[in-house]
Amino acid sequence: MEKEPTSAPTTAARALRVGDLAPVFQARSTGGDIRLDQFRGRWLIFFSHPADFTPVCTSEFVALARAAPRFEEVGCALLGLSVDSLYSHLAWVRAIRDLFGVTVPFPIVEDPTMTIGRAYGMLDETARDSSAMRATYYIDPEGIVRALTWYPLTVGRSVEEMLRLVTALKKAASGEVMTPEGWTPGGELLLPPTNAAEDALAPGATDSWFYRTCKDSGK
Repeated sequence: MEKEPTSAPTTAARALRVGDLAPVFQARSTGGDIRLDQFRGRWLIFFSHPADFTPVCTSEFVALARAAPRFEEVGCALLGLSVDSLYSHLAWVRAIRDLFGVTVPFPIVEDPTMTIGRAYGMLDETARDSSAMRATYYIDPEGIVRALTWYPLTVGRSVEEMLRLVTALKKAASGEVMTPEGWTPGGELLLPPTNAAEDALAPGATDSWFYRTCKDSGK
């Protein structure tokens, strides 16, 4: 008897938010059977796309495939998802290879029943298609969602921003520093505030007490 393709909670009380535990699921993928919790211990970008063989999704996957070594360098795994079947995923990956000369190195999960999409709050129980499923979840080594983005069908995500965001999340994860607008590795960092009132009234306090910077040590 053929086993069920996916296993995950069937409903979500609300869409996932920053700080939530990412729902664990088991499903078939282009990399074999996969469980979300097998990525524990490293950062993960889990991203959905509305359908295989579509223009915007193809552009994203070509760019992600080419950038995969850069994500690997910062210790971040990639995992794709769509409602299409495993066989459609495999055919699409072959077409991308033949047309663009790139190999998609990361797994793509099938979700034909939209069970995973609903568990993550990408879709509600009344949805009949995957039109809301261009979502991205940045998951830390403990399985906690640290950031998420949603894009419409007609607008592709920026691979450079995906890479920048996961790098910034890793940099700020300890709580010792924060990253300013547009931060990239090597750029100036921000120190978290301490006691704002004390800092403002302290002898010798300057107008910059609420905006303290430090150099990026590279760690």
